Amino acid sequence: MNELSVSRFWEKFIRKTKDYGVKPAAARWYVRDAELYIKAYANTKLSQHEPHFVEQYLERKGRNTRLESWQFIQVITAIKIIFTKMVHVSWAEDFPWEQWVAQAEKRPNANSNKVKVLSKSELAYLKENLEIKSQSSKGIFNQVYTLYPHHIENIIKCIRINHYSKRTEQTYLHWFLRYVVFHNCKDPATLTDNEIATYLEYLVLKRKVSSSTQGLALNAIIFFYKRVIEREVNEDIQFFRSKKPKRLPVVLSKSEVSLLLKEINKPAWQLMAYLLYGCGMRLMEAVRLRILDVDFDYKQILIRNAKGNKDRVVPIPEKLIGSLKIQIKHATHLHQEDIKGGFGMVYIPDALSRKYPNAEFELRWQYVFPATGISADPKTGIRRRHHIHENGLQKTIKKTAERVGILKRVTCHVLRHSFATHLLENGSDIRTVQELLGHADVSTTMIYTHVLNKPGVTVTSPLDLLDV
Repeated sequence: MNELSVSRFWEKFIRKTKDYGVKPAAARWYVRDAELYIKAYANTKLSQHEPHFVEQYLERKGRNTRLESWQFIQVITAIKIIFTKMVHVSWAEDFPWEQWVAQAEKRPNANSNKVKVLSKSELAYLKENLEIKSQSSKGIFNQVYTLYPHHIENIIKCIRINHYSKRTEQTYLHWFLRYVVFHNCKDPATLTDNEIATYLEYLVLKRKVSSSTQGLALNAIIFFYKRVIEREVNEDIQFFRSKKPKRLPVVLSKSEVSLLLKEINKPAWQLMAYLLYGCGMRLMEAVRLRILDVDFDYKQILIRNAKGNKDRVVPIPEKLIGSLKIQIKHATHLHQEDIKGGFGMVYIPDALSRKYPNAEFELRWQYVFPATGISADPKTGIRRRHHIHENGLQKTIKKTAERVGILKRVTCHVLRHSFATHLLENGSDIRTVQELLGHADVSTTMIYTHVLNKPGVTVTSPLDLLDV
């Protein structure tokens, strides 16, 4: 259609919304919903649409748990207007519009304060991840959930409302369960500050955990009391705290980095390792990199939702531009094949999926490093291609370091440490390094300045002065 025809189409559409009691001020939202449907099938004329087009689209919209029932009804009505008032296809009158509306009316209110009961698949997912995290958690979930399902469901609900990561969800739930079991499964809402202190001291004195582990347990417990049941906890709880050792980061020399990176024999793993060192990226930042975040014109990568839910920009090393283009071409080919096979979806966070309903099928939102196969999301059951699993890169870097004879403890994060240290050695100022690493405070970045002042390292040992 030309611009005039398009304008007339929407003018008529707006007039038809009045037949459904839509107020003029609300008509634009029906237009938006109609536009989104049309864009979902941009390559097919409306007159050629079949009933399964609408069913497929509504099923996909219905999986959005954040969509309110009235919003879903609005989507149904907008599509109904297209085919019964505008295009007049033969099947439109017999389509089960009312059944879809009835189904929409039964949807739970997405903003309801009522606890959402976990589905069987969600329970299985949580138990599986807890058992992976610690084999000793096996059986604890069932034990606590049987007694206090409302506590566990409210913890999960509160974590997801605050958009915490899946790993934070698993960690907090893990420590909450162990805290409850430690106190013989008493209702945690009745436990006092002294009982919190008793558990935290047990972790250090009996379990011999590190200060960071004790801190995780404390954060999980405080989260439950302050955010879930909204009970104030004394911030000055007295308990024996594990001492945090002052450790310097493991750093590879430039020759060691060069030797390590050259010996990684799988192109995808090698490129990811180059990004960790060349851009100072964290492991999961590289793994979750999406195509739209790689900007070849400005030669930079946008790292989204990094630690602390912050975004930052890092430059693309010149040496990686060609390799990145080849990897994106590979991801593009996989995506095209997935679409042909009836797939092509990618995980999109809830807020973005509401704002951009068709983003999950768009190439730009696909991962730069996609998994080798299609898999079912354990929480929703939706089959789609996820990003590559981080364990592969972790194992590759560890084994490669051993193979080339590097005796230091080499991990993915060591490459990030080496990136920061080598920048400072080359004369970069600490504020620049702080920005590239995404540190909130420069004091965190200061740990890398050990390479600039090396007290005692340049002193000649008295042994070397002896004639022995």
